Amino acid sequence: MLNKSTEQDSFEIIIQPNRSWFYIDWRGLLHYRDLLFFLVRRDFISQYKQTILGPAWFIIPPLITSLVFTVIFGKVAKISTDGLPPMLFYLCGLLAWRYFASCLGGTSGTFFGNANLFEKVYFPRLILPLSRIIFNLFAFTLQLATFLGFYFYYKYFTQVGLSIKPNLFIAVLPLLLLQTAAISLGVGLWLSALTAKYRDLRFLVGFLTQLWMYATPIVYPMSIVPEKWRPALAINPMAPIVELYRYAFLGTGFLNLNCLLISAVITIFVLLTGILIFNRTERTFLDTV
Repeated sequence: MLNKSTEQDSFEIIIQPNRSWFYIDWRGLLHYRDLLFFLVRRDFISQYKQTILGPAWFIIPPLITSLVFTVIFGKVAKISTDGLPPMLFYLCGLLAWRYFASCLGGTSGTFFGNANLFEKVYFPRLILPLSRIIFNLFAFTLQLATFLGFYFYYKYFTQVGLSIKPNLFIAVLPLLLLQTAAISLGVGLWLSALTAKYRDLRFLVGFLTQLWMYATPIVYPMSIVPEKWRPALAINPMAPIVELYRYAFLGTGFLNLNCLLISAVITIFVLLTGILIFNRTERTFLDTV
């Protein structure tokens, strides 16, 4: 039987200053995993408590957005969808994009939105943005199920089903999801650090995200982009990801391994620099609130 001193030592937590900007407290993240899951549960309950439709709000926005895109860009503007049903084309593009945008919006206000919590208790600050990344996986799962419902309908119950040709690249979709989470986390950490110092930037996050969406081939295929502009579009790390989603599920899209490599390199750079600036801001944030 352990004595009291031994019990006290086993529950002792030593908080030390973070000397490295790239340092990640993996042991602390593991130790506070219960807090991580609690924050995920809290976000889920607080967002959909006392709502009539509840988690259905995960799938209603992409459905409405796809309908609007179908009417505006498909019927009115008559933008090509590479011979695919517009509804399926837009749902596939939004599948990747909405997870990215949701994670970006949830992580970009980490410091500003949780200042009171930071003042009261210690925990690895990286837990908060990670909880938003995990929380948005629920929305992605429901949106994926919705997309697959439309996918199987068009594939097996319509005449355009012959033009839908899935391939083995579907197997790499978990890696694409991981890359999407890494991009959104890296950019979100950058924005959270910047908005902590320059508060007015938080009003621009939604606007910049909207501009980023139109710079990504969601309402249009990359095949209609002039050849000379494709290298510039490839700098956008989300562009190859969206195209690979379409190529994997639908068999159409601009698949370029060089673009995917560039996207992966940019993702790693953004994530590492995001962690750097986040750790740096974490040290002095409470002194500037």
